[in-house]
Amino acid sequence: MDLGIHGRTALVCGSSAGLGRACAEALIDAGVDVVLNGRTEATLRAAALEMEARFGRPIRYVVADVTSSEGRRTVLESCPSPDILVNNAAGPPTGDFRDFEEAVWLEAARVSMVAPILLIRAVIDDMIARRWGRIVNITSSAVKAPLPLLGLSNGVRSGLTGFVAGLAREVASEGVTINNLLPGRMQTARLDSYIARIAEREGLTVEEAARAMAASNPMKRFGRPEELGDFCAFLCGTPGAYITGQNFLIDGGEYPGL
Repeated sequence: MDLGIHGRTALVCGSSAGLGRACAEALIDAGVDVVLNGRTEATLRAAALEMEARFGRPIRYVVADVTSSEGRRTVLESCPSPDILVNNAAGPPTGDFRDFEEAVWLEAARVSMVAPILLIRAVIDDMIARRWGRIVNITSSAVKAPLPLLGLSNGVRSGLTGFVAGLAREVASEGVTINNLLPGRMQTARLDSYIARIAEREGLTVEEAARAMAASNPMKRFGRPEELGDFCAFLCGTPGAYITGQNFLIDGGEYPGL
């Protein structure tokens, strides 16, 4: 399918691995000029080289922590006016909320709610001026169905979701869409860490916890990052132009609601 975004520019945060990398690869495959972002030079450079070998063209990248003001300045100097912004960052720590002091809550809000909002603020007026823009935020299925040990994520990601719901309607007539992807249990390092915590809590081995978790999904498996990446590219393309303000669960049918 021709997504109609060949030649557009995209900034994909947290794109050296996992879900962010899957989104970047799907956009590159659609002909988008993608700027990769991550915090670790070696990991990011290796990802860029692998993508260059796969797609046969140079891939730009910028090392920066977009959860900091300095990092956002750095990344926006490299990609000052993207047509597409994919907000993505590592989620807050897992654990019992009783163990989290005020500073931990404030840090989680800074990283998973305030930072993406500030990136949106930095790019949205140029999108409005061009009357074309796509913003996709990778959040979590916990927004719809809160998960054990994810109190921080359950809370702060819901805050971002509420903000986006209002803003998306304000800019819809300007050719700018804003949507959220809510991944369920995807095959990423983040899932590995979560399984380890669940195994510890339940007195299981990591393998036992992983099998039980996969078996609880209607598809009896975990999701693949590329399944989310391809949907991200679809939302950014012409076929997704009439979709905005939505929260898309990509969870293999695990959420039981309508």
